[in-house]
Amino acid sequence: MNELFNVTTNGDKLTLSARELHKELNIAGRFSRWFEQMSEYGFEENVDFTSVQNCTVVNNGATRELQDYQITLDMAKEIAMLQRNEKGKEIRRKLIELEKAWNSPEKVMARALDIAHKTIANLQIKNEEMKPKALFADTVAASDSSILVGQEAKLISQSGCKMGQNRFFAWLRENGYLCSKGENYNMPTQKSREMDLIEIKIRTVTNPDGSVRETKTPVITGKGQIYFINKFKNA
Repeated sequence: MNELFNVTTNGDKLTLSARELHKELNIAGRFSRWFEQMSEYGFEENVDFTSVQNCTVVNNGATRELQDYQITLDMAKEIAMLQRNEKGKEIRRKLIELEKAWNSPEKVMARALDIAHKTIANLQIKNEEMKPKALFADTVAASDSSILVGQEAKLISQSGCKMGQNRFFAWLRENGYLCSKGENYNMPTQKSREMDLIEIKIRTVTNPDGSVRETKTPVITGKGQIYFINKFKNA
């Protein structure tokens, strides 16, 4: 059958070119007029046939668009019978043979396996696409408490933007999130505090001589963790 027609699949249906059917039936009249007449036998557009544009090469080498229709196998069989001649009967028999082959257990199984393979491939693609989202969800879940700048740098790297602790510290200073000089060096700026992105963690440390001192460490808040990851992901 494929020697006569370029048969294609449309979902669970086989379709073929109405122009090719017109040619194989040896119809003498113009294709447009013939198809208009055939359509009057109760065939419905987008059910039994769909309109398509095909290209053909003319004598001067240029291409010209031709109106065509992809018709279902059932419509093709009925049209073949409507010709009321031996050629129509011959084409209809071959269409029936094609239909039987299409519905054979081997072909049905092959289509089922093909669908299964495509489904698995799509699931694998979706799984890869979901990995960054899952990572981000883990980040959100872990961002109830403040973390060190170095830990935030690791999360940024895991989200796809290579980042180390020193580089992230420098970036925070350069972009006005940490102070860049003076006694408040590496401490959150007013901008960071107002945005609730970075806070100061104060610890009391006992020196060997028994004296007590305070240490101040900048830490990224839960809001800041999400803010900076998004900042780099969208850059």
